[in-house]
Amino acid sequence: MKQIFNSGNYSQKANLAFLILRIVIGSVMLTHGLGKLSMLFNSNPVQFPDPVGIGATASLAFTVFAEVVCSFLLIFGIATRFAATVLLINMAVAILVIHAQDVFGVKELAVLYSLTYLTIAIVGAGKISIDNLIYKKFSQ
Repeated sequence: MKQIFNSGNYSQKANLAFLILRIVIGSVMLTHGLGKLSMLFNSNPVQFPDPVGIGATASLAFTVFAEVVCSFLLIFGIATRFAATVLLINMAVAILVIHAQDVFGVKELAVLYSLTYLTIAIVGAGKISIDNLIYKKFSQ
């Protein structure tokens, strides 16, 4: 459990870069998720792709969880590796299932998001994060 919150041992510049990366990528993805959030609570029947066979509403709910909740976690650096992994899975489904037959130009943005989430999942949040505070608490 402690390793989930490990914020790494990086230079000040790297920690600042990780903060900027988390804020920017989290904020941009959050804009995608907020539109879907309104779809989830709309009175109309859910019209959303069901790429893994769990139903349109469940697929939309998972996507909203990833793009809204996990984006907030990423921005603030809370359970960052978990959040980045969930977002990576979400983008993998977009690339490999939703846009599987599309040309690369259509899935290019999802590939860039995926590589960013993979990087964040590997390196962690950096010291400028709530993960760092939690990690310090576990280390005492």
